[in-house]
Parts: sequence; C-alpha cells; structure tokens
Amino acid sequence: MNRDNSEEMFPVVDETGMITGCATRGECHNGSKLLHPVVHLHVFDRSGNLYLQKRPDWKDIQPGKWDTAVGGHIDLGENVDMALRREAKEELGITDFNFTHIESYVFESEREKELVNAFKTVIDSTPEPSDELDGGRFWSIEEIDANIGKGVFTPNFEQEYKRLNLSRKAN
Repeated sequence: MNRDNSEEMFPVVDETGMITGCATRGECHNGSKLLHPVVHLHVFDRSGNLYLQKRPDWKDIQPGKWDTAVGGHIDLGENVDMALRREAKEELGITDFNFTHIESYVFESEREKELVNAFKTVIDSTPEPSDELDGGRFWSIEEIDANIGKGVFTPNFEQEYKRLNLSRKAN
C-alpha cells in the first residue's frame, strides 16, 4: 500500500515565501505549524466544470475526500513553477498547459500551516489520474455548491473555493 513519506524534506518559509529552514513532512504535519509552501492547480474544462481529485485512503491528511485537482508540496530546490508542472504531470498526466496565478495565502488547520500558491488552467482533455490519487472527475459548479459543508470535500478546498470565488473563475 502507498503511504506518505514522513521523512521527505520540505522547505520552511516565511509568509513571503522566503526559505528560512527545512523540516520533514512528519514535522510539518504534526501540529508544529511550520509554514511550508504548496501549489494548487484548479483545472477547468471549456464548459466551466471544475476537475477534483479524490484523495486516497492512505493519505496522512484528509483521506478519502475530494480536493483540488492538483495539490502538492514544493520540494527543496524547486521553485513554484517547477513544482506546479511536476505535480500536474505526476497527479493528472497534464504536461502542456498554460496557467494563471490566482492568489497566494496562508492556510492553517489543526495539524499544519501552508503557504498556498493557487493557480488555474483551462484544458480540452480529460485528465488521467495516477495511482497517487483515488480517481477524479469534472464537477459542475452546481454540484460543488450543493455539497459544500457536507463533509465531501477537504476543508482546504472548501475554504479556497469560497476565498477565490472559483465558481466565477472558469474563463
């Protein structure tokens, strides 16, 4: 069975993204609130539907919930662009895409604190989820709105969906 590598090293950053140190995934996700950078890519189709991934049950954070199409940590030595392209390829097989930066902000839960770099793209194909995920599909904005607050989505996705007003960002 797959599982997250708790010894994987992440950069620790300040709220501007400046690296101030490093820590393991385990240290970043154990309630320490060490701020570490991540990328999120919101993938829309031409009809304005939003692709969401289903997190596998083996994930250490929010297993089994629907989440942002692409989400991943920025590795030591990577910049935001490199991490975004790597994660899009690893998770959904997307390699040729243009993206737009939406916003960077700090997300905090009981277990972690992340500097989120959120982007969007519009694609003409259907993503092909890797075995890092438990599948995925396009959701209509109406479907998403109807399921907000029902435990279907990760809290991070719900907060970001509302914060970034994603229902209006398809084009």
